[in-house]
Amino acid sequence: MPTVRLRFNAAASADPLAHVSAEFPNTPFTVLASHLTDDGLLGLVEIATKNQTKIVRQFDDVPKMDSHEVVYTDERMVLIQYQFPEAEPYRALRATGNIPQFPARMQDGWLSTEMTASHERLAAYTDRLAAANIPFTIQSLSQSHSPEELLTERQWEFITEAVERGYYDSPRRCTLTELANTFAVNSSAASGVLHRAEGRIIKEFVKSVQNRSET
Repeated sequence: MPTVRLRFNAAASADPLAHVSAEFPNTPFTVLASHLTDDGLLGLVEIATKNQTKIVRQFDDVPKMDSHEVVYTDERMVLIQYQFPEAEPYRALRATGNIPQFPARMQDGWLSTEMTASHERLAAYTDRLAAANIPFTIQSLSQSHSPEELLTERQWEFITEAVERGYYDSPRRCTLTELANTFAVNSSAASGVLHRAEGRIIKEFVKSVQNRSET
């Protein structure tokens, strides 16, 4: 299933938190949690700043901020719980069945988040953003696989048996011939199945590491 890292301009919608963020473009906001309630969107944000008073004052002044409360503060950051009406990016998430992963990073009104969902749901979400004239960029897109998707059934059987019997231990507790005998095949056939399975696993691992390094 694909995982997308998406960045969109939340300040382009009626998002009070994004409007506060845009007033402090060099200050990173970390959205720790966000939950839709009957009274609106309830969230928790950590703001790395030494100007706590100035930022809290901006929360007081921003339109459509129903409520906010300073949960914790020290010389480096302030933690604020807030509530405001559901803005379009959140309505689009709910309508398309997508669930964002937290924490999410916001800076200068732009929110960066990750979502794991089907291509259809992700496409439906970005279509909703585009229809609402909310600028967005796809920062990365990776495809994750379960072992059952990555390998054939036979390859999975060989790999799991090899691991369980100690074929990959050092020193080995099982030889290739012994493993082949378990499946009633010759050593050459067993080696071929393992080699193809190992190749797929290694390629997928390298791809996932490259994707993480690019984000």
